[in-house]
Amino acid sequence: MIMDVPYLQQRGNSWRYRRKVPPALKSALGKGELVFPLGSTKALALSRYGQIHKQAEAILARAAQPVENASPTALDLYKHALSIAASFGLSNDWTGRGGPDDPEDLARDVIAEDILAKYQRDEDDHPIGVSQSDKALLQVLARGAEPAKPKATLEDARRVYLSENIKDDKKAKLQLDNIFKLISPVLTPERPLASISRADARAVRDCLLDGRTIESAKRYLNTVRSMLNVAIRELELTGKVHNHFLSLPVGNKEQATPGNKNRDSFTEQELEKTRARVLSMARTDIQLIWRILEMTGCRPSEVAGLRVEDVYVRHAIPHIDVEWHEVRRVKTLSSRRKVPLLGDALMAAREAVALAGSSKGLFSAYFREGGPDSFRRRWGSTYVPAYLVKRLSPTRYVIALTTDWSWPRSSPTPLIS
Repeated sequence: MIMDVPYLQQRGNSWRYRRKVPPALKSALGKGELVFPLGSTKALALSRYGQIHKQAEAILARAAQPVENASPTALDLYKHALSIAASFGLSNDWTGRGGPDDPEDLARDVIAEDILAKYQRDEDDHPIGVSQSDKALLQVLARGAEPAKPKATLEDARRVYLSENIKDDKKAKLQLDNIFKLISPVLTPERPLASISRADARAVRDCLLDGRTIESAKRYLNTVRSMLNVAIRELELTGKVHNHFLSLPVGNKEQATPGNKNRDSFTEQELEKTRARVLSMARTDIQLIWRILEMTGCRPSEVAGLRVEDVYVRHAIPHIDVEWHEVRRVKTLSSRRKVPLLGDALMAAREAVALAGSSKGLFSAYFREGGPDSFRRRWGSTYVPAYLVKRLSPTRYVIALTTDWSWPRSSPTPLIS
């Protein structure tokens, strides 16, 4: 009798536990499958199967649990308390001067007593373990409009920037988190925005310049500057907080890296060796990506993230559309462009469309969240010859330059074959 054991798989002379991660949990786990080695024989694999299966179930169960939100700031607690008071029909403008028969005064006392009733008391009849949210609400109930609004902090600025600008962009969120780690020796998340001075801004600049290029420091400072502008606008701090990162100089122009020195290009000999390496070692889809890259000069992630609908092989001028979509962002707005397909690049594009079939992505292996970036990293570490890695950063190189094309104002209807 042959027993069908879920997730048990033989690979060569060994056995393993292989299980796909449900799509909803992929982002939490950061991978698409769980794989555990089980041994070199089926008997050994079956003996270990039960323990490994329990481990996999536990991993998936933890990933399915809702992620707890970060601890609320004082400003978050204050705003939440005001919203709860308003939901009870209380006025946020109440000052407690309505006299002994003030109905709102009585309502506030009743609500406060109800909140405190759920807490135990110590020997002096003081409530024990009152939560931070209840403390904020009790203060609003007792003092109405009198308590001073908590000062907005750098953490408040980060959160409103995440909410208003970054939203679901995971890459931008990671970059923002990294910036906060870099500037933490100078500015901590608890720092009130109103207390940040020009001297603090210069200290942050110097911190970011330590061990980094002027260009990198400028990018990080642009994010900090933008974050503070958004916070001042959205938290209604105009006139109360000044953005001292505005017009902050970052090095001299003479120290900056010239644009034509930012990245090296392949020499003809290097190009030939890389081409031979890719066309002899790589999978078919990677070979097709290379052939398009070589003749267009696009970024690796731009080609790896193409949709079938972005490829126009029967247009009057065959081309690809480099566009922003759900899987792949473009680096800048000016990167959204039409790129001509000539010679072998056109042939490769036709082959890729035929192989894609009904898939939405031209290269289905990389048409997923983070897929184009994973190709870019793999490309630089695997297919760029080792002798080039020391001279070329794996993801910073130029393959070719394309000529600007004048696109006709009226073109035939694009067709995809």
